[in-house]
Amino acid sequence: MTGPHLGTTPDPGRRGAVLGSPVAHSLSPILHRTAYAGLGLADWRYDAIECAEGDLAALVESMGSEWAGLSLTMPLKRAVLPLLDTVSDLAVEVGGANTVVFRDGARHGENTDVYGIVQALAEAGVAAPSAATILGGGATAASALAALREMGLAEVTMVVRNASRAGETLDVAERLGVAVAVRTLDGFDGTYVDGDLVISTLPSGAADGLAGEIAAALPDKGALFDVVYSPWPTALARAVQDRGGAVVGGFPMLLHQAVKQVELMTGRADVPVEAMRAAGEAEIARRAAQE
Repeated sequence: MTGPHLGTTPDPGRRGAVLGSPVAHSLSPILHRTAYAGLGLADWRYDAIECAEGDLAALVESMGSEWAGLSLTMPLKRAVLPLLDTVSDLAVEVGGANTVVFRDGARHGENTDVYGIVQALAEAGVAAPSAATILGGGATAASALAALREMGLAEVTMVVRNASRAGETLDVAERLGVAVAVRTLDGFDGTYVDGDLVISTLPSGAADGLAGEIAAALPDKGALFDVVYSPWPTALARAVQDRGGAVVGGFPMLLHQAVKQVELMTGRADVPVEAMRAAGEAEIARRAAQE
């Protein structure tokens, strides 16, 4: 499917929301509301709605014509697929839609996570890695695989905690046409790091014990993309920075996937990216000061 025609004038009084459980921590409301303000969409609103997987179908079915779109966290990205009228090829390949667009009486599923990763890396000057290593094997790793394919890679090394739990992501790799060499974190050493880019999709703190080895294994001009955005920097990010490598945190990915969501939901191409960036960074700093 294709997104809505950019540049059209959206209907007033539309609604958007991020769904998940838990969802209170989400930065999506800050980012989307800032975008609406910058676009002059004073009648639009965007909320965070607590929604468990079992409640998703009833909630989506209850949404009327005032709804413009939804942002979804896991596991709702997979659970929403049967509820959609059309799903983009990329969302099918990755196995999840983080975005629902309500248009012409139908529900359309998109994946903007992949766009977010590609844009975040491009901002840091990482556009054509020679090879890459992904840490972790979950849903974010699946989006990272798709992003690396868009950046020209057909082979990737994936380091996981438990190889038996990486089956869904390996299925994604097969659909994407990306060959994956699977390694486990047990017995990790620098030889696992393939190429000049490491993407860590591990939870905060999970890679701390490997920070020194990973940083040492990267080449002098290597780069790290760590999906964690708070607390920041992570031990892994600090280790790579200390050796002169480029480091990208999780926030730029969140920012750019939200930018694309706003484009899809509003039909506007003039999304205020820098205002959204400033608002998101300010909110992260505010939360950090309260911890």
